[in-house]
Amino acid sequence: MSSKTRTMMPTWQWRFNYKDFKDSEPDQNGLGRRLPGGAWNYYAGTRPSFCQSNKVWGTDIDDVYAPVNYNDTHWIAMWISIPKRHIVVWDNICSSISPEDLDVLFTYERPTNIPPARAGDCGVYTLKYIECHALGIEFIKKDFAKANGKTMRDKMAMDIFQELPDAHEFENKDNDANLGAYEG
Repeated sequence: MSSKTRTMMPTWQWRFNYKDFKDSEPDQNGLGRRLPGGAWNYYAGTRPSFCQSNKVWGTDIDDVYAPVNYNDTHWIAMWISIPKRHIVVWDNICSSISPEDLDVLFTYERPTNIPPARAGDCGVYTLKYIECHALGIEFIKKDFAKANGKTMRDKMAMDIFQELPDAHEFENKDNDANLGAYEG
């Protein structure tokens, strides 16, 4: 891992325009494909507006992490190393994506020792894979045991809630109607 900044990109912007990107003609170096509208702003660090880094991918940023919703049915995590032109796919259902789906100008790998998730927990595990890798923490199977999915989800929800601006103005309001909504 490099000491340069890492970023997470919003994958929704690629999802709807991926076919246009794949169908566009690359230049002689295999580059120059048409990017979705607004992609340059993320590349240059001027988006998203709420956390602009003003850092350029490949210059200031070496690593991009992306949670990817595959076919609206399954979440996977990707780590894209820009200088190595390499993608690592962390997928707790290794058969969900074919090699053809990863037909890109980068090399890629799909580790098979990824701890499995319970049905419905793939999104939480996707974010935990990204978090662990970005922090240099190994994926230890006992920590990713299927029984820990709810605990990971609860902790993640609390972390997000505590980081939201003005979140504390809501902490004393009753929300009894939603208690237990995510019980296993």
